[in-house]
Amino acid sequence: MATKPIYDVREIKNLKDMFYSSTDIFGDKTAFMVKDNPGGAYRNITYNQFRRDVDAFGTALMDMGLKNNKIAVIGENRYEWAVTYMAVVNGVGTIVPFDKELPEEEIKYLIKASGVSCMVYSEKFGNFFEDLDIKGMELSQYINMDAERDNGAHFSFSRILEKGKKLLKQGDRTYIEAKIDENEMKILLYTSGTTGMAKGVMLSHKNITTNLMAMCSMVNITPDDIFFSILPLHHTYECTCGFLTPIYRGAAIAYCEGLKYILKNMEEAKPTIFLGVPLIFEGIYKKLWRQAKKSGLDKKLSKAIKINNSLKKFGVDLSGKLFKKVHSNFGGHIRMFISGGAGIDPEVAKGFRDLGIFTLQGYGLTEMSPIVALNPDVKPKNAAAGVPLPGIDVKIHDPGEDGIGEIITKGGNLMLGYYNNQEATDQVIIDNWFYTGDLGYLDHENYVYITGRKKNVIVTKNGKNVFPEELEFYLNRNEYIEESIIWGKEDSASGEIYVHAQIRPNYEALQEAFNSSLSDEQVHDFLQKEVDRINRELPFYKKIRKIQIRKEEFAKTTSKKIKRHLEVPK
Repeated sequence: MATKPIYDVREIKNLKDMFYSSTDIFGDKTAFMVKDNPGGAYRNITYNQFRRDVDAFGTALMDMGLKNNKIAVIGENRYEWAVTYMAVVNGVGTIVPFDKELPEEEIKYLIKASGVSCMVYSEKFGNFFEDLDIKGMELSQYINMDAERDNGAHFSFSRILEKGKKLLKQGDRTYIEAKIDENEMKILLYTSGTTGMAKGVMLSHKNITTNLMAMCSMVNITPDDIFFSILPLHHTYECTCGFLTPIYRGAAIAYCEGLKYILKNMEEAKPTIFLGVPLIFEGIYKKLWRQAKKSGLDKKLSKAIKINNSLKKFGVDLSGKLFKKVHSNFGGHIRMFISGGAGIDPEVAKGFRDLGIFTLQGYGLTEMSPIVALNPDVKPKNAAAGVPLPGIDVKIHDPGEDGIGEIITKGGNLMLGYYNNQEATDQVIIDNWFYTGDLGYLDHENYVYITGRKKNVIVTKNGKNVFPEELEFYLNRNEYIEESIIWGKEDSASGEIYVHAQIRPNYEALQEAFNSSLSDEQVHDFLQKEVDRINRELPFYKKIRKIQIRKEEFAKTTSKKIKRHLEVPK
């Protein structure tokens, strides 16, 4: 069943059309809130300024002979990153965003694999690129976002910008008048693989604009909104939803200085929308209730929620007054949390909504630009990933008796394929359907539910399927557990596959509960009892038979997913 749009959206042909029409409409309005110095005040940059800088940067890149070249960008979430992306994609060539957390060897591999000829980077990578041996690479020009002057083949971003402005004044319109083929690859994104080597996902203007229009037709985004940007911009979720979406809708973007500064920067920027991953939201929620309990306010807070929920039935919502102190932690103006990247605990989504912060989640993949399904803001379901966006089809391939099978999808947002890898492309795109590798089901209202990854499923000897993600969800819900990973291990005596877990405790919560530090043995024994309690609610074949305690954090991608191929014991 096709999903019908809820909100009217502006028709856009390509990203250049989107950019120019937005800057025409929202000209003097704030587009970005940036910090020139760490810990300093936010400075506003208007849509008009953004347009002038993009046109200047794009014109200068064309003058440098970079037309139809691949240009990579690597660095923190910042204004120069946004200018680079928009300038390259709207007339120069193909933008290739790199993950700033990648090890040096992997950056070298991606430079070769993608064939980039120019690299735009922040000062953090200055020494790396100055010392880089470029044998076998097409890389020949570099632009440093922070340098004050040029140094050989390493150019200053600000000077490139000034050069572009002069060229524009002299009447150079080669960039401004560049034609866009919306079906051609102009974005090359490397997946932050949780299972091994990254693949290059080829996207077009049409892929992205299709997704932008469909997504904004399901959730109301207005020019009064301020997006809080914390997730890495190279990741397609943050790039499409946290950068291109607000530009499309005339909202502002405030850049966070880092995970440690979330609450401080929210107090300063006073955002209305916060895009994050479950790890962030669930961590905030647990801490909120732990602090309420510690200060003896948990019962009072629970009672206020109950009263307010009763009043809501009569059209009265006192969230702003009753939970003003909670809202002030997020700057006092927050209206919406949007979670993606993995499934959020339904109780956390409901819990934030009870506190007057509308919380919803979506489901997507880089290969789908990225959003496939999204909870509409008029009828969200806490446990669902959402409904397929308008114009996107979703169905379940080869469902079992329980209705669970592989989620497959198609639409105008489907990637062009994997770069230089037809074999991998043919494995996942069959008859225009993309086989996601995710398992799930659809309910009677066409809402999508995710149960796990196909390759992670544990199959017992009697053919029962155990989804690690389900058990990890139960474990991670526990206030004394920070994170966990589940895998199946064969018992040498019986040959049966049993469920094992590795758990990283929440040592702060344990310290508060026991008023003292526990020994490793005491931590293990206590958490074993917690796991036994969870096991009592599970069928026999899903019970967790053995736990291991670990002190260090699991290795993760920059989108905060555990790298299973590194962490699951062999």
